[in-house]
Amino acid sequence: MAGTNRELADFLRRARGQVDPSRAGLPPDGRVRRVPGLRREEVALLAGVSTDYYARLEQGRRIIPSTTVVEAIGRALGLDDAGRAHLHDLMGMTAAPVRRRTRGVQRVRPGLYQLLDALDGEPALVLGRRTDVLAANAMGKALFTDFDRMPPRRRNYARWMFLDDARSLFVDWEVQARAVVESLRLDAGRDPDDQATVALIADLREHSREFAHWWEQHRVHQRTHGSKRLRHPLVGELTVEYETLSLPGDPETTLFVYTAEPGSSSKRALDLLASWTAETLAVRRGH
Repeated sequence: MAGTNRELADFLRRARGQVDPSRAGLPPDGRVRRVPGLRREEVALLAGVSTDYYARLEQGRRIIPSTTVVEAIGRALGLDDAGRAHLHDLMGMTAAPVRRRTRGVQRVRPGLYQLLDALDGEPALVLGRRTDVLAANAMGKALFTDFDRMPPRRRNYARWMFLDDARSLFVDWEVQARAVVESLRLDAGRDPDDQATVALIADLREHSREFAHWWEQHRVHQRTHGSKRLRHPLVGELTVEYETLSLPGDPETTLFVYTAEPGSSSKRALDLLASWTAETLAVRRGH
């Protein structure tokens, strides 16, 4: 169908299929469910809209509902904050001028580089749109990889995770890789016409079966904090916790800072890596 919002249609169908009817607050009707999840009419009932109206939305018809209706559908589908934000994006609730601004080249201001260097002993990365790696401090490069040595086009966290050498580094690679896919899905929904994002997704789908499979599930995730388990070639196994900070004046740039629990074996491994990194930098500088 011409003009169909296929991304919206796919997201609504998959979200509806993931809802447990027994927990949706619906009275039992005795009918046998042939497929998992809610029926269309049940989502419509929970959202307070007509079945025909919801069906047209799930068919991807070009309808712009009110914010109240979007929120009601999000509640009916049990979406979390990231899912509701993605639903707003797919329904065209994001202002067009914001989308036009997002297509410019992202730059890291000098003060942010200074902040990265000041995080002595703590790995840190700065990620931009579509998980582009915009900057990393010395410990970030030592813990993960030296993104600066890559050609500019390849300095992308998702590309590194699926197409480069990240698989051997993460003990929980599947967990981390799925989170990257779901985060990239959320990002792509904000600006579906961004050609760099479209090209990245096409490349990943072509060259990674795992990425293609998880992408089709159409799940979204907003990375705010969490943990990563690594098997580092220099210091062995360690677990790091990360926190994210959105930068004032540039909401599409995120600072990731990684720490380890004080007194733990992971902290000792991170300290050892920091010592090795400092010595290596000193040798390079001729000290």
